[in-house]
Amino acid sequence: FGSLLGICLMMQILTGLFLAMHYTADISSAFSSVAHICRDVQYGWLIRNLHANGASMFFICIYMHVGRGLYYGSYMFKETWNLGVILLLLVMATAFVGYVLPWG
Repeated sequence: FGSLLGICLMMQILTGLFLAMHYTADISSAFSSVAHICRDVQYGWLIRNLHANGASMFFICIYMHVGRGLYYGSYMFKETWNLGVILLLLVMATAFVGYVLPWG
Protein backbone atom coordinates (compact mmCIF):
# COMPACT_ATOMS: atom_id res chain seq x y z
CA PHE A 1 0.00 0.00 0.00
CA GLY A 2 3.04 2.25 0.18
CA SER A 3 3.15 2.63 -3.61
CA LEU A 4 -0.58 3.47 -3.68
CA LEU A 5 0.11 6.11 -1.04
CA GLY A 6 2.83 7.55 -3.27
CA ILE A 7 0.48 7.70 -6.26
CA CYS A 8 -2.26 9.32 -4.16
CA LEU A 9 0.21 11.81 -2.73
CA MET A 10 1.49 12.81 -6.16
CA MET A 11 -2.08 13.26 -7.38
CA GLN A 12 -2.85 15.43 -4.33
CA ILE A 13 0.24 17.56 -4.92
CA LEU A 14 -0.47 18.09 -8.62
CA THR A 15 -4.16 18.88 -8.22
CA GLY A 16 -3.40 21.01 -5.15
CA LEU A 17 -0.88 23.09 -7.08
CA PHE A 18 -3.39 23.66 -9.86
CA LEU A 19 -6.09 24.65 -7.39
CA ALA A 20 -3.68 26.96 -5.56
CA MET A 21 -3.11 28.89 -8.80
CA HIS A 22 -6.76 29.98 -8.81
CA TYR A 23 -7.54 30.05 -5.07
CA THR A 24 -7.86 33.30 -3.09
CA ALA A 25 -6.94 32.94 0.58
CA ASP A 26 -9.00 35.87 1.84
CA ILE A 27 -11.83 35.10 4.29
CA SER A 28 -14.34 37.20 2.39
CA SER A 29 -13.56 35.73 -1.03
CA ALA A 30 -12.38 32.17 -0.31
CA PHE A 31 -15.71 30.51 -1.02
CA SER A 32 -16.31 32.56 -4.16
CA SER A 33 -12.86 31.59 -5.45
CA VAL A 34 -13.80 27.92 -5.01
CA ALA A 35 -17.03 28.59 -6.91
CA HIS A 36 -14.97 30.35 -9.60
CA ILE A 37 -12.72 27.30 -9.91
CA CYS A 38 -15.72 25.00 -10.32
CA ARG A 39 -17.65 27.19 -12.76
CA ASP A 40 -15.21 29.30 -14.76
CA VAL A 41 -11.87 27.47 -14.86
CA GLN A 42 -11.69 24.91 -17.62
CA TYR A 43 -12.05 21.45 -16.03
CA GLY A 44 -11.76 23.11 -12.62
CA TRP A 45 -14.69 21.07 -11.31
CA LEU A 46 -12.85 17.90 -12.31
CA ILE A 47 -9.60 18.96 -10.66
CA ARG A 48 -11.43 19.94 -7.46
CA ASN A 49 -13.31 16.63 -7.34
CA LEU A 50 -10.11 14.69 -8.03
CA HIS A 51 -8.46 16.56 -5.18
CA ALA A 52 -11.35 15.99 -2.76
CA ASN A 53 -11.83 12.32 -3.61
CA GLY A 54 -8.07 11.79 -3.77
CA ALA A 55 -7.85 12.84 -0.13
CA SER A 56 -10.40 10.18 0.77
CA MET A 57 -8.50 7.56 -1.23
CA PHE A 58 -5.28 8.65 0.47
CA PHE A 59 -6.81 8.03 3.90
CA ILE A 60 -8.24 4.67 2.81
CA CYS A 61 -4.74 3.63 1.71
CA ILE A 62 -3.25 4.94 4.97
CA TYR A 63 -5.72 2.98 7.09
CA MET A 64 -5.08 -0.17 5.05
CA HIS A 65 -1.33 0.41 5.46
CA VAL A 66 -1.72 0.78 9.24
CA GLY A 67 -3.96 -2.29 9.35
CA ARG A 68 -1.39 -4.32 7.48
CA GLY A 69 1.26 -3.12 9.91
CA LEU A 70 -0.88 -4.19 12.85
CA TYR A 71 -1.58 -7.58 11.28
CA TYR A 72 2.08 -8.33 10.59
CA GLY A 73 3.31 -6.96 13.93
CA SER A 74 5.25 -4.02 12.55
CA TYR A 75 4.62 -2.18 15.82
CA MET A 76 7.48 -4.23 17.28
CA PHE A 77 9.90 -1.89 15.50
CA LYS A 78 9.30 1.03 17.85
CA GLU A 79 11.17 3.80 16.02
CA THR A 80 9.60 3.05 12.65
CA TRP A 81 6.14 2.63 14.15
CA ASN A 82 6.39 5.88 16.14
CA LEU A 83 7.51 7.75 13.02
CA GLY A 84 4.51 6.33 11.16
CA VAL A 85 2.14 7.46 13.92
CA ILE A 86 3.65 10.95 13.84
CA LEU A 87 3.23 11.05 10.06
CA LEU A 88 -0.38 9.89 10.41
CA LEU A 89 -1.12 12.71 12.86
CA LEU A 90 0.55 15.25 10.55
CA VAL A 91 -1.50 14.02 7.59
CA MET A 92 -4.69 14.29 9.66
CA ALA A 93 -3.81 17.86 10.65
CA THR A 94 -3.03 18.76 7.03
CA ALA A 95 -6.33 17.25 5.88
CA PHE A 96 -8.21 19.29 8.48
CA VAL A 97 -6.55 22.50 7.31
CA GLY A 98 -7.41 21.61 3.70
CA TYR A 99 -10.99 20.89 4.70
CA VAL A 100 -11.55 24.33 6.24
CA LEU A 101 -9.84 26.31 3.45
CA PRO A 102 -13.02 27.04 1.42
CA TRP A 103 -14.61 28.77 4.46
CA GLY A 104 -18.04 27.41 3.85
